Amino acid sequence: MPLALLALAIGAFGIGTTEFVIMGLLPEVASDFGVSIPTAGLLVTGYALGVMLGAPLMTVLGTKISRKRMLMLLMGLFIAGNLLSALAPVFSVMLIGRVVASLAHGAFFGIGSVVAAELVAPHKRAGAIAMMFTGLTVANVVGVPLGTLIGQSAGWRVTFAAVAGLGVLGLAGIAKLVPDLPKPEGVHLRHELAALKNAQVLLAMAMTVLGFGGVFAAVTYIAPMTTHVTGFSDGSVTWLLVLFGLGMVGGNLVGGRFADRALMPMLYVSLSALAVVLALFTLTAHNKIAAAVTIVLIGALGFATVPPLQKRVLDQAHGAPTLASALNIGAFNLGNALSAWLGGLVIAAGFGYTAPNWVGAALAAGALVLAVLSAALERRDGAPSTVVATGDRTGQPVTARR
Repeated sequence: MPLALLALAIGAFGIGTTEFVIMGLLPEVASDFGVSIPTAGLLVTGYALGVMLGAPLMTVLGTKISRKRMLMLLMGLFIAGNLLSALAPVFSVMLIGRVVASLAHGAFFGIGSVVAAELVAPHKRAGAIAMMFTGLTVANVVGVPLGTLIGQSAGWRVTFAAVAGLGVLGLAGIAKLVPDLPKPEGVHLRHELAALKNAQVLLAMAMTVLGFGGVFAAVTYIAPMTTHVTGFSDGSVTWLLVLFGLGMVGGNLVGGRFADRALMPMLYVSLSALAVVLALFTLTAHNKIAAAVTIVLIGALGFATVPPLQKRVLDQAHGAPTLASALNIGAFNLGNALSAWLGGLVIAAGFGYTAPNWVGAALAAGALVLAVLSAALERRDGAPSTVVATGDRTGQPVTARR
């Protein structure tokens, strides 16, 4: 794998840390600002919505410059947002800081996925994407637990200041290691938009919303769930997040490996198992050992879906993948926002801290149904189709069969 993938992984590490560390610090942030846990959960929802909206916006704004320069600008925005969160005097300002940081997220992973795929042979693309996303998963083994520990001992503001420092390292890595690849010729915004007309691209994005949303329904409220229901101490949340991160790393690498071999079967297995495990978490949350094992499995099964879903979007939007790739990252975070909101609703309604697990199981099951539908449509059409949005000499869109 090219060394440039390391630079992308460094940026992903910083972004992954700021995205997930808030989950372990929700009680501290809520207490500091004098808001409820469900209200503090808006920091997760707001970040996710910012990713969803920022992905297409930042991608469109970046169509006039090189992908490397755009990645560097996005890291600068990420740094600014985290500094604002660290210095926020009131809850609303912190929410704004989270949104500012999130605007860089979707476009970074979307553009980064395209760059990663272009750096390797076609049969290694899912593996290259998984390598970049390894930075995101390793953040949950190292960055998030360490950030949680720092936040609980020295204050959550110190955590977000440190995350801004990670952004500086990511910016330096991109500047040093990522090659300044030339912009593809003949691809304009209308070509990128044309790729979104492919029903398979839209189905893949919908699978992303529901499948990964299932993970966040449970994980967003992991701190209050494991302390109030399971009986873990506040300090144990750090190690539970390490377990979740280890599961993410393993699931991401396995998903990347097998997505290059059998993409749809990989989705069937991971989504069905995820739905079952999330449903079981309502029971295993009452036992410390069983809860710890379940948290690992949720991380592994959830992130096993990431490389195949991202690769499917790139394959189906071949020729104009940048916007579709960024929008799919937004879809991941739309799922995060939806599930965090729904999880907060069932908690506020009095169903308890384990209730979000049922929400997650239902969302994952819905993603599985869409995966089956997507495969059925491909069989009906006779072969997978890929939209090549560059057009022929007459200006008509070209559809290539694989």
